[in-house]
Amino acid sequence: MPEADASVIIKRVACQLFIIKKEKGKESMKIAVTYDNGEVFQHFGRTENFKVYEIEDNKVISSEVISSNGVGHGALAGVLADRNVKALICGGIGGGAINALTEAGIEVCSGASGDTDKAVEDYLNGKLIDAGQTCDHHGEGHTCGDHEEGHSCGSSCGGGCGSHTTMEGKNVGKKCRTHYKGTFNDGTQFDSSYDRGEPLEFVCGAGQMIKGFDAAVADMEVGQVVDIHLMPEEAYGMPNPDAIFTLEIAQLPGSEDLTVGQQVYLSNQYGQPFPVKVNAKDEKTITFDANHEMAGKELNFRIELVEVK
Repeated sequence: MPEADASVIIKRVACQLFIIKKEKGKESMKIAVTYDNGEVFQHFGRTENFKVYEIEDNKVISSEVISSNGVGHGALAGVLADRNVKALICGGIGGGAINALTEAGIEVCSGASGDTDKAVEDYLNGKLIDAGQTCDHHGEGHTCGDHEEGHSCGSSCGGGCGSHTTMEGKNVGKKCRTHYKGTFNDGTQFDSSYDRGEPLEFVCGAGQMIKGFDAAVADMEVGQVVDIHLMPEEAYGMPNPDAIFTLEIAQLPGSEDLTVGQQVYLSNQYGQPFPVKVNAKDEKTITFDANHEMAGKELNFRIELVEVK
């Protein structure tokens, strides 16, 4: 695609973003999560139930579990739209379903796993980042489609995956729970599940984790502890100069209140959010950096495999 066309798309994406953020700030909205026995169901098109949360002032005031009525894929968008759902949290989802949901005005946040209540809480607090995860519909695994590289580490280091190749290992396709500690080469700790007192849960090989972390867990035994060193190519990649772009403030209602250094969310053409940082700002323009804050860095992890489901 020519760079000029890409620039136009970026501007449209950015304009969509602030509309979405204002939607979240409204007094009331509804969020649906693919649901199975208290956890995020991993195949959107096959989900039998949704848990629908009503939100006021960014807090959950009620929730209910509803049936998908046996419909699949594109038709599910109608089920959610009929209930005035504005955002969907799910595991894997196909491109056609994403398009149907987007056309229905429903934001999609894919690649989630674990407890549904926790997923909604993280979403409302800006910690749940879309992984651009799409279903391949050929088995239990998922493949990670093309998406923005920038994913916040947030409460875990499983935010971004980039482009994953087919991964092999006895734990691939299984839900794994790991404790970990992440440090830079100078020994500075940047994240630790031990400090939070709760293991990180993800589907190994599903593109929910950075590549090197995923590969390390693929063949681990429960109870095993490993130390790994990841080059940028195995983690969050190298900084991409094309991911830094400048827009006119007049095109982005609400951007006039942003400050340099502030982190906000933009959305791609499917309505999926990704984090950016305000790099510069003057009276007429604002510059965003969509590179991950860990881009270009070598990372070290101590990983303990706690459980495989």
